[in-house]
Amino acid sequence: MTGSTEAYERYRAPEFRRLLAAARRSLERNGGEVKGSIGLTNPTSAERNAVIGITGTYRSADVRRITIPLSAVEESVRNVAGMSLRDILERIGPELRLRADERTALDQARQKILAEGEASPLHAEHPWYRQWLADLASDGTITGLINKENTRLLSQAVRVLEFLNSRPSGSLPVMLPSLADATTGDTKALNPGRGSLPTLVLRALATARGMPLESGAEARRELWDAFDVIVDDLASRVLVLNLPATGQGLGQWLTDAARYGTPFHITLHQLITLPIAVSLPTVYVCENPAVLRRAAGELGTSSPPLICAEGRPSTAFHRLARLIVDDGGLLRYHGDFDWPGIAMTNALCTRYGAEPWRMSSGDYLNGVCADTEHVPLNGKVQDTPWDPNLAEIMTNEGRAVYEEAVADILLKDWHPYRIPHHGES
Repeated sequence: MTGSTEAYERYRAPEFRRLLAAARRSLERNGGEVKGSIGLTNPTSAERNAVIGITGTYRSADVRRITIPLSAVEESVRNVAGMSLRDILERIGPELRLRADERTALDQARQKILAEGEASPLHAEHPWYRQWLADLASDGTITGLINKENTRLLSQAVRVLEFLNSRPSGSLPVMLPSLADATTGDTKALNPGRGSLPTLVLRALATARGMPLESGAEARRELWDAFDVIVDDLASRVLVLNLPATGQGLGQWLTDAARYGTPFHITLHQLITLPIAVSLPTVYVCENPAVLRRAAGELGTSSPPLICAEGRPSTAFHRLARLIVDDGGLLRYHGDFDWPGIAMTNALCTRYGAEPWRMSSGDYLNGVCADTEHVPLNGKVQDTPWDPNLAEIMTNEGRAVYEEAVADILLKDWHPYRIPHHGES
């Protein structure tokens, strides 16, 4: 009977199922070595009899747990079936996953993929690249890629970073599909929501800028744009009023719109393809389009140059703001008196040297008195370095004051105002 099909089949019976499962776990845990013991808790009568048959030792019917040396199971299987315990288990299936072997294979795969990343010229040239690789290795990202058999994604990410790093200074921005095609052969490989590759690349770009990778489509578009990669040049836009500029096409349109005091939406596509220069000493910035709408309706051409963040500044907003500041212009910003509005004020002050305007503790308290909505102040408290008392007063009051509630005061500051148009002194 040794080695016969009948002998093998007996181990597929229900009374051996839990026993062999425990034996499998032991072998996988110990790298295939037959050592230690396995046990059964609350064995059935059939399981108890099977163990008695294996060990030759009687076990009473009221026993709660049976412990068996794994070597006894191995010996019994060899005597009955002419096979090793491992042979029986793998014939029943699936193959054993020996943890020691898996760890070795995983370590080897990790070393290989990291060596490929370290072979890039970026590794010797840029500390941020080395930090990016180290972060991927330490937080389990590389292990995840190996387990999902997606290791090629790291080499693709490296190619994208090398491409961006090799572009000459002053090169025209590259569209995201063109970048993906040039580095992966797939125009959609870097699209949002297209798996791990875009996230791998964006993590590297965020590390290069010394900042965490933020969530949200606009934050990611802005990060791509910081490296002259355009995700969607039509969806990103910025609303302006009375912002004359020089330059073919867009510059002429903006100047004409300012002559009539009419609002104008600028797309990122226009800013890229129709370069402009904005030479104005001061440009006001508001957060809420309702404020710009009132300025257009009530002041018209008397309104100062105004751009609107429309909540969260877009990539187009940032590109326009940089144009203004690089030409010597000052941005004066007003936003909501809530913690996100304060955070945006801080961000614009840091990034562009913007000047908070009508954002003092006195302005806030006046707004609290005039505001009838009594909206509770929620979110993470932000510092107000331009007026250190403001954050404390806002916390004590516990109320938000939205920009549209104080629009009368803003418009009063702006009137009268007349911007000189191009060609005028």
